[in-house]
Amino acid sequence: MIKFLKTLLSLYNKLFVTSVGSNSDLFCRIDKRHKESKIYIGKNCLLNGRLVTETNQSRIIIKDNVFIGGKTIIDSKDEIIVEDNVLISYECIIADHDSHSLNASKRENDLYKFKNNEMNWHEVNSKKIIIKKNAWICTRSIILKGVTIGEGAIVAAGSVVTKNVENYTLVAGNPALFKKKLN
Repeated sequence: MIKFLKTLLSLYNKLFVTSVGSNSDLFCRIDKRHKESKIYIGKNCLLNGRLVTETNQSRIIIKDNVFIGGKTIIDSKDEIIVEDNVLISYECIIADHDSHSLNASKRENDLYKFKNNEMNWHEVNSKKIIIKKNAWICTRSIILKGVTIGEGAIVAAGSVVTKNVENYTLVAGNPALFKKKLN
């Protein structure tokens, strides 16, 4: 019975995704706030957590063999790309935007606008995120706008990444800092 329910949930979620590769299971919450936004999922993926698209132009591109752990949120205003063989652990936050204007007077009515799907996303800073192949994002890490995580890089648990991470390096901390080069 449990296996049947999991299969049913995975099939239901696939209805909201633009394209899904073969042998991928989606046990995630999908919040497409605009039907023109796009979510692409490659093959052999196992996705939990939550995928959010904020605007008509939002794109989430998840390539092949990707794992996304429970309670992880991937939230896109513009574009987030997760390349092949990436592991994203539990309770991570990956957002390509600031969520609100930096101007306090422009934030005053954000709750009302958000509830009614009327956010003015042109007032919100954003920049694409790329997580390159074979990267590992550990538990409760946060990846902020404009960051590229290099190929084979590891982001240690609880890190806040505000700058690009070089290929095959380990970063840790808040803000995430270089710790060592990886083989």
